[in-house]
Amino acid sequence: MDKKFYTTTPIYYVNDKPHIGHAYTTVLADVLSRFHRSAGDATFFLTGTDEHGQKVQKAAEKNNMDCKQHCDETVVRFKELWDVLGITNDRFIRTTDEYHKTVVQKVLQNLYDRDLIYRAEYTGWYCVGCERFFTEKDLVDGKCPDCGREVSEIVESNYFFRMSKYQDWLIEYIETHPDFILPKFRANETLGFLRRELEDLCISRPKSRLAWGIELPFDKDYVCYVWFDALLNYLSGVGYLQDDAEFAKWWPASCQLIGKDILTTHTVYWTTMLKAMDLPLPKTIFAHGWWLTGKTKMSKSLGNVVNPMDMIERCGVDAFRYYLMAEMSPGNDASFTEESFINRYNTDLANDLGNLASRVLKMALRNCNGTIPAPHEMLAEDNELLAAADKALEVMEKSLSTLALDSGISAVMDVVRLGNKYFEAAAPWTLAKTGNIERLETVVYTAAEAMRRVAVLLDPVMPNKMKELRDMLGMDPGLPATLEALHDKKNILSGSTVLDRGGLFMRIQVEDPAACQKPAKEKKAEKPANVVAPEELVEITDFAKIKLKTAKVLTAERVEGADKLLKLSIEVGSEKRPLVAGVAQYYTPEEMVGKTIVIVANLKPAVIRGVESAGMLLAAKSGKKLALVTVEGDIPSGANIG
Repeated sequence: MDKKFYTTTPIYYVNDKPHIGHAYTTVLADVLSRFHRSAGDATFFLTGTDEHGQKVQKAAEKNNMDCKQHCDETVVRFKELWDVLGITNDRFIRTTDEYHKTVVQKVLQNLYDRDLIYRAEYTGWYCVGCERFFTEKDLVDGKCPDCGREVSEIVESNYFFRMSKYQDWLIEYIETHPDFILPKFRANETLGFLRRELEDLCISRPKSRLAWGIELPFDKDYVCYVWFDALLNYLSGVGYLQDDAEFAKWWPASCQLIGKDILTTHTVYWTTMLKAMDLPLPKTIFAHGWWLTGKTKMSKSLGNVVNPMDMIERCGVDAFRYYLMAEMSPGNDASFTEESFINRYNTDLANDLGNLASRVLKMALRNCNGTIPAPHEMLAEDNELLAAADKALEVMEKSLSTLALDSGISAVMDVVRLGNKYFEAAAPWTLAKTGNIERLETVVYTAAEAMRRVAVLLDPVMPNKMKELRDMLGMDPGLPATLEALHDKKNILSGSTVLDRGGLFMRIQVEDPAACQKPAKEKKAEKPANVVAPEELVEITDFAKIKLKTAKVLTAERVEGADKLLKLSIEVGSEKRPLVAGVAQYYTPEEMVGKTIVIVANLKPAVIRGVESAGMLLAAKSGKKLALVTVEGDIPSGANIG
């Protein structure tokens, strides 16, 4: 078994502050690294920032500052967040680091000397956002196929890497190495890309257009393409062309974590670059999914990006780490909502884990002289709980190789839930009252031992809270709390003095989900229900401007990417028109069809989520209930209301 683990995150652009996507990838890498250290593996974890390219130059220009100054100021945001998140990276690389720039120039010169880089005239369509060239056939509706932004046609002389030379080799490599690109359906995406003719990669930008980058060693008028530069950090960060012994120790990488949006750059550009450099490929490139808001990808332009600092401040760093790891199945997308966060927090952490810890500790304090007792005769139910903990260890270790950490976490939480059922069935409080001390001590020990194993298994996910739990159980901090140690079944808990530090996880009140542990704000004085402020009164002439009519719903369907909206086709007398309504949480499309509703018929048309809406339906809402406003009797569509 390979006892070495080298993992990387993508290096993040410093053109803006970090968001939940950056946090997820980095926490995932951190949790994997902690697990491998816990398993006794030599581990190296690399992360950092990508500080060259047009996006960085534009961000610096926007802020009226030098590019390096902009990078120096923005990189602090990432380092600060990683400190708060408890990230245990072994190196933080910046592509402006001198040693990295030296490595990039040496690689460029070597490939150029071997005729693997050449100069040619190029005509293409350039996307500033992705910093990539595309051919005419690549464009979708004349825009970038990846991000949908506008592109610019550019004709210029540039340098190219002979990437096409390795197309057939790469196809064969992917097909014969099933663990190289995971999940497997991402490998199929790359193979689909490679079934088309692979073109050579433009690896330069003229300084006349972009000055912020690493200068080509063989032509001072050009800088290196940001993606070619950035990908080499995975080598320079572990000693490539600097320390041969260090590099040989860590390369090839065990697991390179990426988001699915940069699959091609890593599984095609990066792999062919390594082949040209005569270096082995990483064991696994793992492409995880996106964090969505509802069904929509988080995006600055949509204003739906989650700021990790906000969530951490409000809900705690360990709870945030737990949610990220438990909620997303790596490879698939996951939807972030405060409601889902609070539900998982209250269910898994407060109700299950926190509750079991509190029960065990209180029973030990009240009935076992404040210590974890030694067990006596072990019954089937005692062995069943500890066997479940052994099984969770097995599942967790297996999940490390498949990166299905959510499955490992789920197995551990099954132990917690079984522990609560075990404690309820054993009823140690009754054993204490009836004087059955030996059985009481066995139950307290068994539940405490299960908690000890849980505290070790979840330590890489929630290192602060699990240390707190081990301290509460009275564990000797000098003893190893590792996966390796869990294989030793020796009793190390009996005799430990427990500590009462209050609840491990305090339940979040669900009456106000948006509050999420924020201090309650003072409520404004409410007006009496039967009083209308004078400024809220309207004249009859104002009301007469609004034309209310009946309308019949002909068809209804959901609006793509919007979980609250339905697109309706309605009949208003002899007229048919589209209408978008925010009722999808209360009515299915099938329930809407055939209804006669009331609409504001003379509302100025608007475009909502790309769909035209000519009108607005009326509905009554109270709390979480909503009902459409309708009319009695057999009234045809188009009838006036008023």
